[in-house]
Amino acid sequence: MDIKDIDLNGGTFKLNLPYNWVGWIIWAIGLIIVLAGLFLATGGIEGLVISSFGLLLMAVSSPGSLEASLHDLRKSAIDPAELEAKAESSGLSIDNWWMQQTSYVPTTDPNDWILPAPGPTTWDNVDRYSAQGDGSPLPEHPVNVGTPTPATMTLFSVYSISAIACIIIVSASIMSRDDYDNGLAPPIVIALIGLVLSLVGYFRAKMLRQMIDTPTSLVRSAPAGNPELVGQVRPVHEGCLTVVVDGNQNMVVGNMVGYKWEYEQYQCRTTTDSEGNSKEECNWVTVRSDAGGCPFILHDGTGGIRVNAHSFKRTDYGQYLKRWDGKFAQTWGKQMMAQAVAGMFGGARVKKHRWTLYGLRLGNPVYVLGQTKSRTNESLQAEGLDGTLPNSLIEVWGGEDAPGVKCTLMRGTELSNVGRSRSGFEMVVVPLLLMFGGLGLLGIA
Repeated sequence: MDIKDIDLNGGTFKLNLPYNWVGWIIWAIGLIIVLAGLFLATGGIEGLVISSFGLLLMAVSSPGSLEASLHDLRKSAIDPAELEAKAESSGLSIDNWWMQQTSYVPTTDPNDWILPAPGPTTWDNVDRYSAQGDGSPLPEHPVNVGTPTPATMTLFSVYSISAIACIIIVSASIMSRDDYDNGLAPPIVIALIGLVLSLVGYFRAKMLRQMIDTPTSLVRSAPAGNPELVGQVRPVHEGCLTVVVDGNQNMVVGNMVGYKWEYEQYQCRTTTDSEGNSKEECNWVTVRSDAGGCPFILHDGTGGIRVNAHSFKRTDYGQYLKRWDGKFAQTWGKQMMAQAVAGMFGGARVKKHRWTLYGLRLGNPVYVLGQTKSRTNESLQAEGLDGTLPNSLIEVWGGEDAPGVKCTLMRGTELSNVGRSRSGFEMVVVPLLLMFGGLGLLGIA
């Protein structure tokens, strides 16, 4: 498969089915639940509530309109040996059988390169800002592949709208009964859920529209102001970070330029309802977290430019890089302390622990929309730069937005980030239908 064989314009509607076995299993379970709900609905309309849950599962399992095609392209374009090496380093590992501690590296990474990228052996670590080879942009650069556009509607819309219809129909039926006595609570809850989802979708759609509408600049001719840049993460002369997650030397990841980790506990509490019945409620609680970054070189083939990753207020590292899980903390002492603290402040029991690391590493694809500023003479001299390359005289910062521009740093290229996104219609209009449905139910209450 070649990138030219893929229509990056999603159009008005696209039939998007799952492309991996996990997605198909979720989709099949959802379909079974939908059919079971429809069967029960023959004896009472409340069965449609069950169908709505199944439809939501089917919606969740539906990929973005271009995601399946880009997944197939990645498998055919990347060197099989490289894919095999990544597969061997991925998956589940048992770190400590006695303490029931495991670690997991995702076997697929939707934020990774789709087309081949230069390996570390080809990088010029002496003249980091110069062009590579003949100075052509990287294969996955937008000037070569163009800008993708998600389909306006997919099966996600069909499933979601159908689920909303089921919820509204059942709610209207129950509220129209003579014995209904719950007042305005159900429609208000439905409307509020729709409003929250609409607001979240609105801001996500704004970021998507900014990415699609902003032309991507080449590093060698990056203008002053707020350029959009896409390239590969390479090291600055100072080096990069080695991240020690939660201070534990058994959870170390190197070659990082940006990171965020979270330590969570699965805490359970026994609660009693108004009728005296007790039940156990469990949820993941974030106990500690940390984030940081360091400067790196964004290289797009035409040249490199210094990016100050730690200055960005908006960072999206995509899927996590690694996760450590355990029934117990890393040591018995830490386990006893965790149980004591959880019990003292919340009356909870800690049943599981997990540490999750997100980040940006050397060699990763990166999308940056930031503000270029001139570098100081001191910083140029520290790197031994003579100023002959214009792109070495400026650097990118992410702390100050411009009118209509939100500074953003994302792992992945424009192709991979937009390719797995849903359209503005699906992110905003679909949840608005839920909100309007809830408001409409107020007339029945």
